[in-house]
Amino acid sequence: MAAPWRWLQGLQVTLRLVPMHRPLHDTTPSRDVLLFEHKRGRFFTVLGLFCAGQGVFWMSLAVAALSPPQVPAQLQDAQTPKRSYFNLRATLWRYGLAVGCGAIGTLILGAGLLFSLRSVRSVMLRAGGQQVTFTTHSPFRLGAHLTVPLNQVSCMAHRGEVPAMLPLKVKGHRFYFLLDKAGHFPNTQLFDNTVGAYRSL
Repeated sequence: MAAPWRWLQGLQVTLRLVPMHRPLHDTTPSRDVLLFEHKRGRFFTVLGLFCAGQGVFWMSLAVAALSPPQVPAQLQDAQTPKRSYFNLRATLWRYGLAVGCGAIGTLILGAGLLFSLRSVRSVMLRAGGQQVTFTTHSPFRLGAHLTVPLNQVSCMAHRGEVPAMLPLKVKGHRFYFLLDKAGHFPNTQLFDNTVGAYRSL
């Protein structure tokens, strides 16, 4: 009968000797830790060139639409009230076409710039675990850095719930920051417990 009790006592002693591990979200790293990295400089360079080309193309169409057509002198001398009505319609059409072309060019440029500024290239957890730095791609590999407190970052979905992009909300910024799941997560558990955690902002 004593053998089972000795076995249980030995098990209790062994468990006491095993160090208890604290959860990762309570630890504070003593140095900067890279949590995410995804380098797509070539893609965003091509995207920037495409958006710039589209902007120039549509703006040139807008300028061409604003320039009045050349009318021969003989037709100018023989103007009638009916022809003046058609000239008014042509003028309104030209201005409408110019506004439409300008709007399309502006939308393409704005969408490309916004997507570049919200696509994250790397996420760095600063020493102490209280701040995090986002580096976005930006057009033409310029890059933009943003350092915010960790408690102002909220992940809107778990890594396993989204197929392609992981949305992050940063307090004080309107649009989501996007992390491509094709990128590299060097420390997935630390990411999930810090940047990848949901917070009510």
